[in-house]
Amino acid sequence: MSQPIYLIGYMGAGKSTVGRLLAERLGWLFVDLDEAFAEIHGLTPADYIRQYGIDNFRRKEKYVLEDLADAAPTEQVVYATGGGYPCWEDNMECLHELGTSVYLRWEARDLAKRLMLTDLRQRPVLQGKTEDELLHFIEPQLAAREHFYQQANHTVNAIGFDIHADEQLAEEILKIL
Repeated sequence: MSQPIYLIGYMGAGKSTVGRLLAERLGWLFVDLDEAFAEIHGLTPADYIRQYGIDNFRRKEKYVLEDLADAAPTEQVVYATGGGYPCWEDNMECLHELGTSVYLRWEARDLAKRLMLTDLRQRPVLQGKTEDELLHFIEPQLAAREHFYQQANHTVNAIGFDIHADEQLAEEILKIL
């Protein structure tokens, strides 16, 4: 396989960490869409959303991914997309045209646990929430996004909350591909 791989899934699913591990094992390049966005626009996605709103962010995010795909010197790239990227306009169709998408599927309760281990200030919609509040926020949003995520070429199910989950997910993706 030499076409790009696009990792999709909810916030905290491990797209960036798994993407780095996967790219390393494949000997490919890795691109974190959030990091690329910040480099291009001079603001982190969180700061951009605070300043210009989510719709403007999603529009710019789409252009960043398409521009990166056009400019990539090789097709051997693993991309970590933003959690909401697949759910906006025709973004899943774009991913299908550009390469292979892999959905990192977690249960809401495990995502809440994982997210509690991160800096929630970098995630404007989650800032200041307790683990229970996170769970109540994630459940309906994850359910609404599931339709989009399920359109991925492949789904890797994460079972339970494990400190080695990211490595296990990378290995599962290698097996699938």
